[in-house]
Amino acid sequence: MTAIKSPAGGTDIQPRDPAPEASLPSRARRLARRSPIPFGIAVVVAVVMIAPFVTLIISALTPADQMGINRWLPSFLRLSNFADAVRYIPFWQLAKNSLVLSSVFGILTTFSSALTGYGFARLHGPAKNALFALLIGTMMVPPIVTLIPTYLLFSDYHLVGTYWPWVLWGAAGTPYAIFLYRQYFSAFPKELEEAAVIDGAGQLRIFFQVFLPLSRPLLITAFVLAFNAVWGDFIGPNLFLNQSNTTLAVGVATGYENSQGYPLYNLLAGGALIYVVPVLLLFLFAQRSYVRGFATSGLK
Repeated sequence: MTAIKSPAGGTDIQPRDPAPEASLPSRARRLARRSPIPFGIAVVVAVVMIAPFVTLIISALTPADQMGINRWLPSFLRLSNFADAVRYIPFWQLAKNSLVLSSVFGILTTFSSALTGYGFARLHGPAKNALFALLIGTMMVPPIVTLIPTYLLFSDYHLVGTYWPWVLWGAAGTPYAIFLYRQYFSAFPKELEEAAVIDGAGQLRIFFQVFLPLSRPLLITAFVLAFNAVWGDFIGPNLFLNQSNTTLAVGVATGYENSQGYPLYNLLAGGALIYVVPVLLLFLFAQRSYVRGFATSGLK
């Protein structure tokens, strides 16, 4: 701390040091002392949730001849498992397919759900509440129930083996995203619409120039949810796509086998670890808006 001379020539002014912020370990210790039981439960839950990911990392670094032996850590780490996992299957081509499919579905779902949610929130029409209740009711139906009828429908229109099912699904929106948008847009003051109407704006212009720019957190939230749903989906691509245009989820789940048909667990773990990296990066990049989108969508 350094002294600062007073401009009037008086005694030196000693600036007060800012109070140091409590470090994370000290805050954790205070929380543990204040609420030991909830803190202990939180630690146990965190360990249980992190343990599978730690096991995946260890398996991805384990040599093939040490997989399955009765020891927690291998005698040495084999970093080349990642390179072998990328070479063993057409990894980057499958990753490109997944990226294109997830991005297209995410973009279409984000904007189609926003437009539908805007209609439910701000427009008036007959049986609007009944239609919204029916929409919410579809969230209770497990997707596996409609999988076979959907496959038969797409097969009749020769869409199996193409990306068109995801384009149509994205253009139709998702019930959960529509619900979030409807709750979010319902909280907007009516003065916004009235001012836009006075300026001569129609409903689409109000949506695109007023409501959509103000819903950035929810746009990011809806995109992350939709992107992750397609990136992590195995059943849909395995059923609707073929070997030439399938996704990385199918390739990682079914591609790491030797000539006898036995799984190569170390390469499977290495490929799975690389597979989850894009989703983790997307969430880390969008986490602030992601959390804010959920927090504000329930306000009314």
